[in-house]
Amino acid sequence: MLKLNVLVAGSTGYIGVELVKLLSRHQNIKIKYLCGKSSVGKQISIFDKDLKNKKLPKITKYNKSYLKEVDIVFTALPNGEAQILSKDLLKNNKLIDLAADFRISNPKLYKKFYKKKHNSIKNIKNSIYALPELNKKILKNYKIIACPGCYPTSILLPLLPLLKKKLINQKNIIIDSKSGYSGAGRGIHKKNAKKNLYESLSAYGVGWHRHNSEIEQEMSKICNKNFSFNFTPHLTPMFRGILSTIYLKTSKKNSAIKIYRNLKKFYRNSIFVRIAKLNSHISTNNTINSNNCVISVCKTKYKNKVIILSSIDNLIKGGAGQAVQNLNIIYNLPESRGLK
Repeated sequence: MLKLNVLVAGSTGYIGVELVKLLSRHQNIKIKYLCGKSSVGKQISIFDKDLKNKKLPKITKYNKSYLKEVDIVFTALPNGEAQILSKDLLKNNKLIDLAADFRISNPKLYKKFYKKKHNSIKNIKNSIYALPELNKKILKNYKIIACPGCYPTSILLPLLPLLKKKLINQKNIIIDSKSGYSGAGRGIHKKNAKKNLYESLSAYGVGWHRHNSEIEQEMSKICNKNFSFNFTPHLTPMFRGILSTIYLKTSKKNSAIKIYRNLKKFYRNSIFVRIAKLNSHISTNNTINSNNCVISVCKTKYKNKVIILSSIDNLIKGGAGQAVQNLNIIYNLPESRGLK
């Protein structure tokens, strides 16, 4: 049986811990190193009791000498740090990044949205924006796998197939997304100490949220330059989950039923994307603790307008689960291994 040695850098954040939980039950994975900064010497189980009975290494400080002993490096680090680590990669290493360091192919666009210069421009050409349902056939050709952000995952899965088929108007697309606060990382509690985080709903990043860059980049691969959208994210008083509501105008005489049938056909062989019955009122409960994306197409009072609901778990399909899914595809393993 294939056995892959793994290093996880940034193993103690919300997504890092979720990743360790998934990898610890994956039969083809041996976790060789767990790396962190403030928790060196501690057991990962202090961050999640579900890991208490797992035989896992103690958290150590990252050392590039570790790369000689591993096949895959997972990075769930603050933006910018995976770029630095990528310079250490050896010939036999694959990097699967859960942050934004290699999602944006244009370093100028990266600087515009992330307010910092890209420190590994040479490695961008070795990376791929890895939304597995849309580009699984070419993933193994790349050394660096850039896992999409949580919001873009929920948005692009329903949107891109419809744009490709020209079933919807590519102008004035409105995207309203709501996420559990885990999406903002462990630091969210300190940042919002004086705010009523657990009992209020708040918009943030209005007009300029960083994930606009991903959505724009991927839409531009399909649309001509004449497209537009507005994306507004919100933090909700729940720990995990995303529900994106997308308001669309159909093109020509296309209808909600035609859009529903098209998505149903497009994802007929995708084990993690499910198209709910027409007009289903889905929620984050449909996808919690899973690697699934559930999409619902809803009619409106206007014949030429449609509302699409898209639900994912931001820590799994929007993070750790998608990373493991990409790993499975790259190494010709069953796509669902470790994820069910």
